[in-house]
Amino acid sequence: MVALVASPSRAVTMRSSVVRASGLTKRYGPIQAVDGISFEVRPGECFGFLGPNGAGKTSTMKMIYCVLPPTAGDLQVLGMDVRTRARQIKARLGVVTQDNTLDSALSVRENLVIFARYFDLPWREARRRADDLLEFVALADRADSKVEQLSGGMRRRLMVARALVSQPDLLVLDEPTTGLDPQARQLTWEKLRQLKRTGVTQILTTHYMEEAAALCDRIVIMDQARVVAEGAPADLVRAHVGREVVELRGLQDGEAILKVVGDLADGHEALSDLLLLYTADGEALLHRIREQGLVVEAATLRRATLEDVFLKLTGRTLRD
Repeated sequence: MVALVASPSRAVTMRSSVVRASGLTKRYGPIQAVDGISFEVRPGECFGFLGPNGAGKTSTMKMIYCVLPPTAGDLQVLGMDVRTRARQIKARLGVVTQDNTLDSALSVRENLVIFARYFDLPWREARRRADDLLEFVALADRADSKVEQLSGGMRRRLMVARALVSQPDLLVLDEPTTGLDPQARQLTWEKLRQLKRTGVTQILTTHYMEEAAALCDRIVIMDQARVVAEGAPADLVRAHVGREVVELRGLQDGEAILKVVGDLADGHEALSDLLLLYTADGEALLHRIREQGLVVEAATLRRATLEDVFLKLTGRTLRD
């Protein structure tokens, strides 16, 4: 099996951080896409970017994999400055873009072999890595198929395999499972977890909160070009929402309920037909509401999630 982790000689250069950004800024004329953000990606972790459309995630990712130059600030990838060492950085990255960039004129196996040749791998080694990686992403039985014959999930897995051909030190994934059915998404998650266990550092963007919670060790949430929160998913849930959420519908007097629950609610959101109460003890909160005889059409108690944090910090307004 082809090794999926970087060689020891490369890994030694990444002990402190794989990516380090300080005051990173990107402007397109008058438009501020990224506004002075700072973050650090550690070796061997999966680091995620979350945010609504237009928050600056894609621009940040493109600066990391050196297709956009920063306007201001500092960005180091694998210990190198993206402004002066872009070519050397690219040689050590694996990138899975949001769009399908596979060559439809080639077979599944040929897509990997030809890509391997871009890294000056001998034909024999290129073929060996292609076969091993197709086995890894569960596409060995489709090696001779044309790309257009693959399902969406198969194409995404093939793009992951292609990104691994060069045995990269850093794998960058831009919405790796968008549009996939649940089965294909779960298989892709499984393969990304396997890579993480072998020490491959990963950076991903996703619109799926469940995906970020399942895969990422740490995340940053961006909104309006800035970082509004950073931390481990579970820590962010505890810090910004609490352990549980009580959803109340059909209220006669929302203000009365807020007065009654008092300090049992760590926070709340009032929507048009719904009151969300964030709490560490949902049962106690519901008991107090019932005890006071307050009328509620429907009450639901559930665990707080990363999606609650995301919506609380970035709002519920639809973004284009």
